Amino acid sequence: MSPVIATVILVAVAITVAVAVAYWMGGIAGQYTKFEKVEIQSGVCRKLGSDPDYYWNVTMKLKNSGTAPSTLTSIFINDVEVDEYIGSTTYSSTGAHAGIAVANMTEGLTILSGASQVINILIDYQNYYSLTSGTTVNIKIHSAGGMDYIKLVELV
Repeated sequence: MSPVIATVILVAVAITVAVAVAYWMGGIAGQYTKFEKVEIQSGVCRKLGSDPDYYWNVTMKLKNSGTAPSTLTSIFINDVEVDEYIGSTTYSSTGAHAGIAVANMTEGLTILSGASQVINILIDYQNYYSLTSGTTVNIKIHSAGGMDYIKLVELV
């Protein structure tokens, strides 16, 4: 065999091995670089009930655009965890009064990668007596991965 043909074969084998190693390393890196990223696509508030027994229903549409599932564990209103307030502040994935009490958020609400979720946060006037219509509240959702997702919503 001539030295030129031997060199061509050797270079072809080296390139093939390099491509295989690159794909293999890319697969390993992909397993260890998964991340969560929840986007709050919208936050809309409605006032329900009549004076003096009313509440605000904040409907938030969330989407996990990360590569890993995200588990939401707690909700804060103006940097105070809703568990600190007494009463009926709840979140729900199905409707205004159906759902899981925020006190049960220790189990979390998991949103898979690429999935969307709608939650309703009920703010009872009697438990948030310092809030009035026209007030902007800071709603923060905390995840098990240590991320915070914040949305400012005006109470109507």
